[in-house]
Amino acid sequence: MRKVALRFGVEPSTISRWCKRPMATGWHELPTKSSRPKTSPNALSKEIVQAIIQKRNGRRRCGQVIHQELLRESVKVSLPSVQRTLDRCGLLKKRSPWKRPHDATPRPTVTHSGALLQVDTIHIIAPDGSLIYIYTLIDLYSRWAYAEVIEKISAERSASFVHSAENRAPFSFEMV
Repeated sequence: MRKVALRFGVEPSTISRWCKRPMATGWHELPTKSSRPKTSPNALSKEIVQAIIQKRNGRRRCGQVIHQELLRESVKVSLPSVQRTLDRCGLLKKRSPWKRPHDATPRPTVTHSGALLQVDTIHIIAPDGSLIYIYTLIDLYSRWAYAEVIEKISAERSASFVHSAENRAPFSFEMV
């Protein structure tokens, strides 16, 4: 057994176990047995798992809130166990690994008209199937708004829209 174990790169005890199998006589494939444990003594009980799932489905709370609610009800369970159970049941809302984090730049404070304006476009499909675009501009302080309908969007058209809005506004633009 030691020579065979050395030849195949396994422990002699493994060869011994293989020989004790009922199919060990003759040439047979040795099926791979699962290494999964037969019992998990530290596994959560079915009642605790049900309580976690019910709390999640009831009010759509996060794992931390569910953990605190269970502790208030004298159910001893750790936060990682709650999170793991929610993940295993597919009840966690996960962030996409490809989603880029947003910039945390603070928004400028608006103290007067023209300090900060927002520009956007609205895309409308006409009954004949053609596209109509509406440029919109709004002043965040005074709520003064301006809009124009156009048939085709371009960078040059966008800049001329902002200039025509500034010509018609009762104030000058500082930040768009």
